[in-house]
Amino acid sequence: MASSYSSSLFLLLSIFLALSTFALGGNFYEDFDNLFGDVRVDIKDGGHSMTLTMDEYSGSGIASKNEYLFGRFDMQIKLVPGNSAGTVTAFYLSSQGSHHDEIDMEFLGNLSGDPYLLSTNVYADGVGGREMQYYLWFDPTEDFHTYSIDWNPDRIIILVDDIPIRVMKNRQSIGVPFPTYQPMRLYTTLWNGDSWATRWGAVKLDMSNAPFVAGFKNFNANACIANQGGAQCKGFNGGKNRDLDEESKNKMQQVHSKWVVYDYCLDLRRYSHGLPYECRKDNLIESA
Repeated sequence: MASSYSSSLFLLLSIFLALSTFALGGNFYEDFDNLFGDVRVDIKDGGHSMTLTMDEYSGSGIASKNEYLFGRFDMQIKLVPGNSAGTVTAFYLSSQGSHHDEIDMEFLGNLSGDPYLLSTNVYADGVGGREMQYYLWFDPTEDFHTYSIDWNPDRIIILVDDIPIRVMKNRQSIGVPFPTYQPMRLYTTLWNGDSWATRWGAVKLDMSNAPFVAGFKNFNANACIANQGGAQCKGFNGGKNRDLDEESKNKMQQVHSKWVVYDYCLDLRRYSHGLPYECRKDNLIESA
C-alpha cells in the first residue's frame, strides 16, 4: 500500500514538474520585468493591460522573466496614433550575444495619414538581413489587433489577427541558419528609431507630439520555458501546428499579392552579386 502511494505521489510530482516547464496564458506583472523607462511602463487591470510611453527623455520596454525555446506568443497592440514618424514599437524574441537569434515584429511610425510599416526579420547565429515589410489593411491606431509569433523547430509563422503573413521554414539542410537551440526572451518596447525608421531616416521624430503612447493587452504564451538549456523543449509546438492549412495559405497569398512592400529575396540591387542561398530559384520551396 505504501509502495503504491509512493509511486502515485512520484507520478504526480513528475507530471507537475513537466507541466511547470510550459507557459500558458500571460500576465504583465507576473511574466515580465521592466527593461527601461521606469514609470513610462504602466501596467493596469491586474496585469492584463499595459501602456508604454516615450517622451523627450526616454522610451520604455519590458522583457520576459523566462527564456523560451519554441511556442506561440500573442499580443494585442494599439499603436501610437497621429504623427508617429520616427517611433518604433517592437514585439520580438531575442537571445543575447554576437551570435544571437531573434524573431522581429517592428511597427515603424509615419506622418499623420500615412500608413504604418510592419517590418519582420529573423536572425540566426547572428545572421539577419531577412527583412519582409508590409502595409497593414487597417488602421492599427484605432483599435487593438492581435500580432503573433508562432515558432517551432521546423518553421516560424508570423500572423496578424490570426492571418499568416510570413512563413520561414528551417533550411539548415542547405546551410541556412535557423533559430533552433538558443532560448530567447520576449520583449515589447517603444523607442526612438528616427535615424532609420521612417523613409530611411529622412523624417525625424517631432517631440512637439510627445508623449507617444502605445497600448498592449491580453498577452498570451503557449510556450516551452527553457529550464537548464531547454532540452525538454525539443519538438515543442509541432504536430498539428506544424504547417498551414489550405485556407490559411490562401489568406497569406492574398496578403502577399496586396500588402508586401519589401521582400529581401527580390532585392536584386542589394544582392547584385547573388541572392541569399535560400532565395535562389533552385532552393525555393513552398512557404507552407
